[in-house]
Amino acid sequence: MSPSEAGALARSPGAGPDKAGPGADRSSRLWRGTGEQALLAFLVLFVGLIAVLPLARLLWEAIAPGGTPSLATIEEVLARRSTWRATWHSIEVSLGGTIISLLLGSFFAFLVALTDIRGKAALVFCFMLPMMIPPQVTALSWIQVFGPSSSLLNMLGLAPPLGTPHPLYSREGIILLLGIQHAPLVFLALRAGLRAMPKEMVEAARASGASGRQVFQTIVLPLMMPSLVAGTALAFVSAVGNFGIPAMLGIPARYSVLPTLIYQRLSDFGPDIISQIAVLSVLVSVIAAAGFGLQAWLLRRRDYRTIGAPSQPLFYELGSRRRLVEALCWLIIVFILVLPLAALLAASLVKAYGLSLSPETFTLRHYADAVLSHDATARGFVNSFMLAGATAVLLIALAVPLAYFIVWRRTVLLRVLNGLAELPYALPGAVLAIAAILVFLKPIPLLGVSLYGTLWIIFAAYLARFLTLGLRPVISGFYQLDRTLEEAGQMAGAGFFRRLATIVLPLTAPVAAAGGLLVFLTAFNEIQVSALLTSSGAETIGVIIFFLDESGSSSMASAVAVMVVAVVLGLMLLAGSLAKRLPRGVLPWEA
Repeated sequence: MSPSEAGALARSPGAGPDKAGPGADRSSRLWRGTGEQALLAFLVLFVGLIAVLPLARLLWEAIAPGGTPSLATIEEVLARRSTWRATWHSIEVSLGGTIISLLLGSFFAFLVALTDIRGKAALVFCFMLPMMIPPQVTALSWIQVFGPSSSLLNMLGLAPPLGTPHPLYSREGIILLLGIQHAPLVFLALRAGLRAMPKEMVEAARASGASGRQVFQTIVLPLMMPSLVAGTALAFVSAVGNFGIPAMLGIPARYSVLPTLIYQRLSDFGPDIISQIAVLSVLVSVIAAAGFGLQAWLLRRRDYRTIGAPSQPLFYELGSRRRLVEALCWLIIVFILVLPLAALLAASLVKAYGLSLSPETFTLRHYADAVLSHDATARGFVNSFMLAGATAVLLIALAVPLAYFIVWRRTVLLRVLNGLAELPYALPGAVLAIAAILVFLKPIPLLGVSLYGTLWIIFAAYLARFLTLGLRPVISGFYQLDRTLEEAGQMAGAGFFRRLATIVLPLTAPVAAAGGLLVFLTAFNEIQVSALLTSSGAETIGVIIFFLDESGSSSMASAVAVMVVAVVLGLMLLAGSLAKRLPRGVLPWEA
């Protein structure tokens, strides 16, 4: 759209001021300004209600149960051995998983960004897939790999004897899977840093005679410390709030972390102990905040600012070692992705759990039962599609005007608003779930309707949780837009809402669609929030997989998990088809 086209749109009948007198022109401008302010006020109110109010209510419940300030509940919760045991377990598995994430993520990021290995697009896609798969599916797939009941190992004749303890039902198993699940976070942070690194310092070092190894050790690695620290902090905080993996592997082993302790307490006692649950949730937040605090402290110790245009800083030719490095990379992909998914598929295709997959034991009955006979599973798919779809549509509808104000109407209020929008996503899901319960447990004032125990409370929590996922790609798109067209429309007399609909929205549609797909994909797989908010009739598919495995229906759980992986894969491929029309970095699995 050119400036002349924008002017033509503005001068269509009823669009511009040249059809009316001066009085009408002043009224039109007043209405436009009032409409723009009303929309901004609505967006501020929306973010405040979904992001600030629940978390403020959680904190108040922890320090003032029942509305009366008291330390009795805090003292009672902190006096229990189970609290400190779960706290220590959360810290140790999160630290262990973060170390694995750091090693895996940095290994792949440096290879993809700095070397001439082939097949980078496929390698990045496969490496990112474990992060996009729900954590409970990741855990279930790995459960099916090892142990005497593994259909895959039984088919290969490698299964251990019956009665052998499953190696993943342990602290070490949780650490391994947390590390694999969150390694892509380190990869993304480090790759972004490498892409933004200027080339001037590298060229100066090379001109001084430094070798490629010396440049990497003395320039690249020190400059990448902020990205490494940021990725490590994200991996740690995500591990602290992860529910699916510790629930699937830790509950059978009686190894509780804080999110699973909250879930078990809430399941056993219900909302009657909500004040105690609030204290545990605040404790989870404190651990997560400690991770971000350590990140900030480490980055303050040195100045990492650079000058220069972003570019490809280095390019190492691996030469004769390239095939060996490529083989190692794909061997890791086979271990962390192909093997678990193959075991999951095998477990879903046998007549009974633990049988070896063969023509005699092959069956599709579990898939048919999951879709046609098991009401809860079918309901879980419908609920997840409805919740994810509604969340994606509403958030993208709000993200476009919100990003417009944040990027093109820069004020302190809008910067604060942007930070508040990210808060529910940065905190562990269990914290947000308990906050939602506190806000919606009682009937809504004036309406007299309670959302607790319905899909609506999950929907409200999803809006808060995934707002920033839909907002970030759109903000990125706005930063890369030339505002000339929008200004031309304004000069031609087009009002704010007309410019938004006819100029801004068409230009941002690709990034908005990508953000919507990311929101849908993440919400469809969500379990951290919905596990604590689900109720009979309001189950999501992630919770159904957990319930099926917990009740002993492992084959059906595997079938449902395979269908979920197929949906995830299809959505990622669909989003990938938009890659050429999107700013670089919007899709996390883009090479």
